[in-house]
Amino acid sequence: MDLSTPHVADAVMRLGIPVRQAPAGMSPLWEETHVVGRALPARHVGSVDVFLEAIENSQPGDMLVVDNGGRTDEACVGDLVTLEAAQEGLAGIVIHGLHRDSRELRAIRLPVYSLGALPAGPQRLDPQGSDALASANVGEHTVTGEDFVLGDDDGVLFLPLDRAAEIAETAAGIRDTERKQAALMRTGTSLREQARFPEFLTAREQHGTTFREHLRAIGGEIEE
Repeated sequence: MDLSTPHVADAVMRLGIPVRQAPAGMSPLWEETHVVGRALPARHVGSVDVFLEAIENSQPGDMLVVDNGGRTDEACVGDLVTLEAAQEGLAGIVIHGLHRDSRELRAIRLPVYSLGALPAGPQRLDPQGSDALASANVGEHTVTGEDFVLGDDDGVLFLPLDRAAEIAETAAGIRDTERKQAALMRTGTSLREQARFPEFLTAREQHGTTFREHLRAIGGEIEE
């Protein structure tokens, strides 16, 4: 809970795990949102019953991940589904699509991420597949119950649950190093000094060393 999505994204890259993140337009309904929980996928086909079925099979702390194909012609989650999720103890909702009832959702205060708001709900009802609760596609990525979700003001990440402890440990190390660097900068030691930037320029010229290689060699953090 004390890790940001940038720290975790850097950790995932360092560990060689594919980075799966929601599209850049995915944002929370209010600032300073931070949420984490096991993924609870649901594919929307025009009716809220798929969400109610997912909630029926949920555990407290789960994150409902809604696949509406990124559609921008209908809102698929509103106040009643959000209130149901909140009262059942879910941690939040991620919608690859649109929401409505924004005022009510803010009052419910359950963390909700979506691609935006629209007044009208679905005007369709498509057949629901037998695997509608097995996975959700969010952008180019597939999310299942074997994943967990981390969201904050920078966006949403989907991460393998069986590597959560490893990711958290690596991300915490990155976070702590960056905090130390920021503290030193505030007391007068520039980022270039900390990164021993002249040494890097020489190593790059003589040996083709990349900045990331240099940072790893000296134990610094700026990028991964």
